[in-house]
Amino acid sequence: MSALISVKNLHVEFKTKDLFVKAVQGCSFNIAQGETLGLVGESGSGKSVTALSLMRLIPSPPGHITGGEIVLEGKNLLTFSENQMRKVRGNRISMIFQEPMTSLNPVFTIGYQIDEALILHQNLSKKEAREKTVELLDQVGIDEPLKRASSYPHELSGGQRQRAMIAMAIACRPELLIADEPTTALDVTIQKQILELLKDLQKKLNMSMLFISHDLGIIAEIAQTVAVMQKGQIVEIGKTGEIFQKAKHPYTKGLIACRPSLNVTTDRLPTVEDFLQTGTVSPESLKSNIKREFSKENLLEVKNLKKYFPLEKNFFGKPVSWIKAVDDISLSIRKGETLGLVGESGSGKTTLGRALLRLIEPSAGQVFYDKTDILSLDKNSLKNMRRRMQIIFQDPYASLNPRMTVGSSIMEPMIIHKVGKNKEERIHKTEELMEQVGLKKNMIHRYPHEFSGGQRQRICIARAISIQPEFIVCDESVSSLDVSIQAQILNLLKDLQDKFNLTYIFISHDLTVVKFISDQVAVMHKGRVVEQNSSEEIYRNPSHDYTKQLINAIPTGFSSAIA
Repeated sequence: MSALISVKNLHVEFKTKDLFVKAVQGCSFNIAQGETLGLVGESGSGKSVTALSLMRLIPSPPGHITGGEIVLEGKNLLTFSENQMRKVRGNRISMIFQEPMTSLNPVFTIGYQIDEALILHQNLSKKEAREKTVELLDQVGIDEPLKRASSYPHELSGGQRQRAMIAMAIACRPELLIADEPTTALDVTIQKQILELLKDLQKKLNMSMLFISHDLGIIAEIAQTVAVMQKGQIVEIGKTGEIFQKAKHPYTKGLIACRPSLNVTTDRLPTVEDFLQTGTVSPESLKSNIKREFSKENLLEVKNLKKYFPLEKNFFGKPVSWIKAVDDISLSIRKGETLGLVGESGSGKTTLGRALLRLIEPSAGQVFYDKTDILSLDKNSLKNMRRRMQIIFQDPYASLNPRMTVGSSIMEPMIIHKVGKNKEERIHKTEELMEQVGLKKNMIHRYPHEFSGGQRQRICIARAISIQPEFIVCDESVSSLDVSIQAQILNLLKDLQDKFNLTYIFISHDLTVVKFISDQVAVMHKGRVVEQNSSEEIYRNPSHDYTKQLINAIPTGFSSAIA
């Protein structure tokens, strides 16, 4: 097959007064007509910069394409004027961005934004454009497309917004579709729907696709060819089957192996660094000699817990309908155990985790922590109890004060709960905590923006354990991280659990991650626990249809490099 687009020796640099970064260094690849090329690598490897270069969207300054060619059907796009590129963008090459909520204009309806592209590139009238928009929304599987065309972005779910972005991207039937992490923030079931939709549209339109992801499992499902990027360079490229079965570069092997597997049970996950240092990792090195034993008594007991939010109110302000976010849940956790809580967005996982800590007040039910009824505690007693119960939030950047050094953020709970005799002792304790979570102690004077996402999550973990809690709720604490950083954080959580005998509730929509870290798993659906069992048994023999649906949605396009 002849190449639709050829990238030859591409170089992209970002230069400011204080910084000089070679973001892309000599990348070359071809995409044939109707082919999907998967571009994989960690955050900062240069994937998105490469994609933006194809559309000439690199912000200048500080970014500059300093060398190479981008040839679309015989013509070098780097020689095109801005007016010529406007006819290419959205028409011949289109892009689905990673976060639809920030890519869609919040002040215009979905229909208006798709109409705009059709009127600009296809010279359609407003009426013709709206008819085509409704047809596109129907084509991408959005219910009630005529009604949804008049909806604003905030009125759609995450999956619906992503479908609307796809409708906008394919409106002009582009020859090349660039999909930049289009499923990263989605549940496994919605993710599977989006992947099936993209494959179906590609087949119907005979469209080429550049699919960018840090998740090799997703790439294996959709791409015919894979290019692996590390530090701005393509370190390995080849047919998908060959890359996953016979990866040659240590970095590729590491990316494949560090994703948890449903079929391989280990005590630790290999990391990319392990492969870069040694080239391989043996399964024996991932097994722990520590035999974990659980108390026979329950540390936490939840009985008939409910949390309802008012949906509609009558003229007098009295609620007449409710959202049952947590609906009559009962469960228990033993000391030293990890309970995995899985389900789609909106299933009630986060609401349950916060209700257990009384970060939101439950509507009814009982929560006993070490035989103490938490819901009956007054303000002072609850403050004392918080020393024993902590939470790690999903977004580490949002949960750290940008105006405080990370050292001050870690010491703040120590000051509140009077841990340490004086400031010097707390500083010393903070330095120890930084080293325990794999960071350098001299970093305590830095601010959150000076750290990567994985480092910020480590800081949040250090803060959570700074007052020596017994119980921690981990709320989607690895969902936004690359698989390589995710493996490091999961290993860290296990190490801390063994060292301090911690008890976890681990909330996630990623079932492979939950299986790796959990002893027991509870599956939530529409505010209820529909199934609970040991992590091994729930994956080997699921009994509820919803659990089976979640497991069937997990990408299974490759096997672990250490299997």
